[in-house]
Amino acid sequence: MAFGRMSARQGADSPISAINVTPLVDVMLVLVVIFILAAPMLAASLRVQLPKAQAAQQQVPAGKGDAMMIEVSPQGEIWIQGAAVDDAAVQQQLKQLAQSNPQAEVQLRADTSVPYGRVVQLMGWAHAAGLSRIGFVTDPQSKAGSN
Repeated sequence: MAFGRMSARQGADSPISAINVTPLVDVMLVLVVIFILAAPMLAASLRVQLPKAQAAQQQVPAGKGDAMMIEVSPQGEIWIQGAAVDDAAVQQQLKQLAQSNPQAEVQLRADTSVPYGRVVQLMGWAHAAGLSRIGFVTDPQSKAGSN
């Protein structure tokens, strides 16, 4: 097996013993592009430790203009649809939601370490905007434990 240039001494009928890496490179480049596009979506999600409740139900995803998911990080930061927003922006979005659909639901997803005052503040903003339906997102409590 020779590792040099192909010489003229090989016949036209002999097989080429080199590996074609072009398909491998194509697949790897496609995977890199997929990971580049998917990485911001994975990094934008907020991880919160939800409180556990005995009567927790399956979560209905927010969307279609009938619900707004508001997440509160352990540090008290407010996130709406995967982006951190300030207090004024939250109040503005709540007012816009109330104007478009007064029966819309606010789904509050707060970490267990968030102070109660911050949660009440968000509830007050929703009420002031004209929204009266507030849902608290929780994790189901385990059957055996009391956590």
